[in-house]
Amino acid sequence: MLDVARLRADTPGCAGVIHLNNAGAALQPSVVTDTVVAHLRREEAIGGYEAFAEAADRLAAVYAAVGRLVNVDPERVALVESATAAWDRGLQAIAFSEDFEPGDRFLVSSSEYASNVLPLLQLARRTGGRVEFIPDGPDGTLDVEALGEMLDERVRIVSVNHAPSQNGLLNDVVGVGDTLRIHGSPAWYLVDACQSVGQLPVDMGRIGCDVLSATGRKFLRGPRGTGFLVVSQRMLDDTEPFPVDLHAATWTTEEEYALSPGGRRFESWEKSCALLLGMGAAVEYALACGIGELRERIAFLAERLRAGLREIDGVVVRDRGEVRTGIVTFSAADPAAIVSALRANGINTSFSPPDYARHDFSAHGVTGLVRMSPHAYNTESEIDHTLTTLRSLV
Repeated sequence: MLDVARLRADTPGCAGVIHLNNAGAALQPSVVTDTVVAHLRREEAIGGYEAFAEAADRLAAVYAAVGRLVNVDPERVALVESATAAWDRGLQAIAFSEDFEPGDRFLVSSSEYASNVLPLLQLARRTGGRVEFIPDGPDGTLDVEALGEMLDERVRIVSVNHAPSQNGLLNDVVGVGDTLRIHGSPAWYLVDACQSVGQLPVDMGRIGCDVLSATGRKFLRGPRGTGFLVVSQRMLDDTEPFPVDLHAATWTTEEEYALSPGGRRFESWEKSCALLLGMGAAVEYALACGIGELRERIAFLAERLRAGLREIDGVVVRDRGEVRTGIVTFSAADPAAIVSALRANGINTSFSPPDYARHDFSAHGVTGLVRMSPHAYNTESEIDHTLTTLRSLV
């Protein structure tokens, strides 16, 4: 069982704010901040390149920690600056390596985040392909059976978010991977795990995807400006990142180059060593807590929050699915104003506008949401105080 008092003692921000915006950017444990600052001090003292060389073993340990977190060989891990950069680099490699044709189909979950849909819309516009949304099943999650019926030889990409940022549900990404294999689909499978990593077990080997992208700043509790990409062996065998730099490839002759081995070919030379070491500290902290224990605690607090919200007049809880995550959303009159008022009362939440996930918002007639996302360090009394404060605002 998690020691909540210890979690809060490790998290200085808990003393000053009720932070229910962990799906945006979580409060960092002090070990993360200390790790970042310590490396910056070494850069200050001896120089950036020299501090980077000195930290080589600790950076290697970050790849290993990420590998343990998502159950993959660390050689398939790339450390990057955000989940968006990770997802984009996977797609860029696919787009650079494949010959897409008019009529090709790119399937996405109905709740897909805008930053994943927009690049596919661009690709479809350039190639004559089309983006199609996979229907939801009765419980509001992606309908895996419907996906199977959509598959044919023209389906080239399937993109699914594991834990959407705006409706609390958990998509069956393992079922999607199984369906692609059962149907013998050659489609590239991309999974956005930025909201699930850190609060839920994520096993890339079981999912069977080609690209898994995640961020450091959300439930993982790392610093902003960090993320990671994990790729399948198929990605290493059959795609080539574009563009590559002198870290991702070696210029061997005037006209030839050789790609770096493993996932590091998806990286760029210039990155923040301090921030990536901080993300490594966050991964190690989460693993030490136990991902299963974190999931249980977060789920308990989220359900307490949902139960209280359902009792408030003027509030409509919008979460779907039989299995829900730590993301709790609701609609009410002027949700943006509610978020501002809560912040003025020392309670951090966030506002989700429809352009974040336009297809999902439109399908459910939602024009804006308040999103609350507790973490394991939050307390029952913080949840209850938030509900009391909210009752005075709606």
